[in-house]
Amino acid sequence: MSYEVLARKYRPSNFEEVVGQPHIIQAIINSIASNKIHQAYIFSGTRGVGKTTLARILSKCLNCLSSDKPVTKPCDSCTVCDEIKNGRHLDFLEIDAASKTGVDDMRELLDTVQYKPSSGRYKIYLIDEVHMLSTSSFNALLKTLEEPPSHVIFIFATTDPEKIPKTVQSRCLQLNLKTINRDNLEAHLQNVINSEKIKHDKNSLALISDSAQGSVRDALTLLDQSIAHGNGALNEADVKALLGTIDDSLVSELIGAVVNGEAEKAFNIFYKIEELTPEYENVLKHIISFIHKVSLEQVLKSSNKEPIRNMAQSVDKEFIQLIYEIAVNSYSKFSIHPNPKEALEICILRMLAFNPLASIHDKTKSPNETLSEKKNLTQPVSSSNKTESFEIKQNIIEPEVKPSSAQPQSLKILSNQDWIAFFRELKMSVFVKNYYGNFTFLKMKNNEIYLGGDLEKNDIPLNVKKEFENICTEAFKAKIVIKLEQSITTEGPLQHEEKENKIKQEKAEDNIKNNDAIKNFMTKFDATIKEKSIKPIN
Repeated sequence: MSYEVLARKYRPSNFEEVVGQPHIIQAIINSIASNKIHQAYIFSGTRGVGKTTLARILSKCLNCLSSDKPVTKPCDSCTVCDEIKNGRHLDFLEIDAASKTGVDDMRELLDTVQYKPSSGRYKIYLIDEVHMLSTSSFNALLKTLEEPPSHVIFIFATTDPEKIPKTVQSRCLQLNLKTINRDNLEAHLQNVINSEKIKHDKNSLALISDSAQGSVRDALTLLDQSIAHGNGALNEADVKALLGTIDDSLVSELIGAVVNGEAEKAFNIFYKIEELTPEYENVLKHIISFIHKVSLEQVLKSSNKEPIRNMAQSVDKEFIQLIYEIAVNSYSKFSIHPNPKEALEICILRMLAFNPLASIHDKTKSPNETLSEKKNLTQPVSSSNKTESFEIKQNIIEPEVKPSSAQPQSLKILSNQDWIAFFRELKMSVFVKNYYGNFTFLKMKNNEIYLGGDLEKNDIPLNVKKEFENICTEAFKAKIVIKLEQSITTEGPLQHEEKENKIKQEKAEDNIKNNDAIKNFMTKFDATIKEKSIKPIN
């Protein structure tokens, strides 16, 4: 006997065996139990979630000979159940709309509607991928669909219900099948693997479940491939090689290097990923998924994975959203890029280019060193260099200044006005400015600057804090530590700047409106001034 693929072998034969669709199953069972059988159904959902399978089970329930009326669980032993299962029952017609789209095909089909079933209770028409029918075919179907004979039931299966005319949808009971979540899918694969008595490790089924993206059929197909690839067994390494996936640790290290502005380290990790000969599109999907998990963790704080928790705590929320947008935008254009590797490299470069911390690293290095590193980024790194690069400190590289126990004499901050003036002269990223610009100066003691404000509203990420301390250290020529305290903010640098801008704007508007030459011009030409067009001269 020839080998039967797992997707066919483990196709459900009754509603109890269907995975992940309890809402649909309950609705169908209730309608059968109460003898409220609809004249037409639409089963919609993505590939491999059970649309055709449910249609066949429903057909068996309606025509099963184990009872004198429709049943909620087919017997699978009578001739009708067996013939429907094998696709040779005369009263169960399965049509592929993708190959029979013309109106003539539909008219030929509808000519048989008037004939009563040969052996079953109902004559059932299953039209798969019904959205592929032409407009003329749908029009030919409408009248029959509105007033079908009592012995006829239509079942439409589709992956794109929006392409079905509203006139057809309104005449059908619509049932939307969900994609299967990872846990249910993994549990189903576990049952299959146990039945087949296949040796496997802990993570292999999880990898297959992730790659299937909610499709049971895809999961079983991938499982078949993995078993063949592993010569009758499943192990994580073989599954990764088959699927072209990479370790979470590598993705975590890559994103961590990007977040810290460490270009060389990021590309060293990228070259390590390259050695695994992956599908670069899958690598980018993996990166997007990881950033998404970090972003969720920053809000929900529910992850059980330490790398995600650590990154969520130390990275600015806005920057995470920024690199997520860069990654998604790169993925959307991946198919049109002539070189997948270059597409991923450009994505990483864009993340680094918009990272304010990248400039900090460049400033701490000599011009010759920085130029040398940029040249090295265009070439694969040797194995020895790769090993060394992973030992580079992930935190921000701080200027080599000797801590001073005494407050520097060259620069002092004694009041909030001094703090505002000092803050204004600093060169910093927008992230630093938006965070620390809302704090009021309290005091400066030795090498510690104390700032007051709403700590809950201004929860400062670790990397932003380090960047600002580095900037202050460079300004004072001594190691500076920033201390934050909960207090009422009187006027921070941003509030002061906003106040100044408002005064300048009002002065500019007064000067324009009270200028005699402008008044005469407006009177002569019956002109008006657009309020928003007035801008102060800095």
